[in-house]
Amino acid sequence: MSPSGVFRGLGDTRSPNSATVLELLFDIVYVFALARLAGRVADDLTIVRHTLLSEAGQTVLFFAAMWMIWSLNALLSSTYDPRRPELQAFLLATMFGTLVLAVSLPQAFGQRGVVFSVTYVIIQVGRPLFLAFALRGHPVQGFSIRILTWHSASGVLWISGGISGGLGRGVFWTIALAIELIGAAITYPLPRVGGRQLNSLGVTVSQTHLAERYNQFFMIALAEVVLEAGAAVSFPGFSRDGTITLVASFVAVVAFWRIYFYHARSGNASSPSGEGIELSRWASYSLLLIVGGIICTAVGFGQIIEDPHPPIDWALVVIVFGGPVLFLIGRGFLEKGSRATPRCPALFVGVVALIVGALPMVLLPPVAVAVTVAVILAGITVFDQRAHQRGSPESNPTL
Repeated sequence: MSPSGVFRGLGDTRSPNSATVLELLFDIVYVFALARLAGRVADDLTIVRHTLLSEAGQTVLFFAAMWMIWSLNALLSSTYDPRRPELQAFLLATMFGTLVLAVSLPQAFGQRGVVFSVTYVIIQVGRPLFLAFALRGHPVQGFSIRILTWHSASGVLWISGGISGGLGRGVFWTIALAIELIGAAITYPLPRVGGRQLNSLGVTVSQTHLAERYNQFFMIALAEVVLEAGAAVSFPGFSRDGTITLVASFVAVVAFWRIYFYHARSGNASSPSGEGIELSRWASYSLLLIVGGIICTAVGFGQIIEDPHPPIDWALVVIVFGGPVLFLIGRGFLEKGSRATPRCPALFVGVVALIVGALPMVLLPPVAVAVTVAVILAGITVFDQRAHQRGSPESNPTL
């Protein structure tokens, strides 16, 4: 069969409301990738302070780059039918490429820089190139070409950074990532073409499918807290401080889960289960903050279990308290807001409580810091639940 026959009609397909098993398989790679990123955050806490900002900046860059791949793939499978053979083949290829990126992460600013950059560019340029070919003759092909142009421009910088090494690598890669983030935010405009969005081209993104993918990725990230805390306790065995911190981490996991799935934009939510949320335009960036916050929290609890002896490092306090702050901010902007239904203030009250509570923490033992975070998160959960006047006792919504 000719290529045109294989791809005929892709632009007219619609994504199902539920995620497919292949998409869940794709997420398996991110279990490994998030663990690698968590390891980098933990390493950042053990280095000398004059290099902390540069090392942390590298970790943020890697995290945002890996997130870009997942986010755009989630959008792809929420726009077109991921059950089609050609999309399945592309998702599998991207999955393998993401695995290569995750393996390259520890030495991406060292000897594996070229491998990381070339693999990343192949994925990011390959996606719109594939769509531009697959959507020939369809009105949305122009949108794919716009994305291809932006990612080709950033790809030059990615590869240049991989070749250059040293400080130049960080500069090139930061600019390249900024180009991709800005392009995604303004829908990849081109001169004389503009930046028309997908919905104006007659293409519908399944918000239900996309929201379910966000839910699944959130759950994968949440597992990092369990992995980090559980692994830290397993090696030396149970101790008083380790057990207390393990309990605190479990309380944090439950609080994150409860807030994510049960918080609603308005205090008078019509859906008791939180199903059918209306994602905001910036939802993907909100997910970035949510997952980043969870990873920081996971690393923080793991570090406290490994070294529960005072005094606590100020950087660890920032990680332990900053993680929940990022999570709450991200969750607060995940849904659309409107004048008729203003955002529920519960999460933003929680942000203030965490910031204020963090100030005296350098004076307390590390275990007390972990317990304080867990107590504040539990309090936010209760406050958030009371702020939402639920009309149903349902307590276990479906994904």
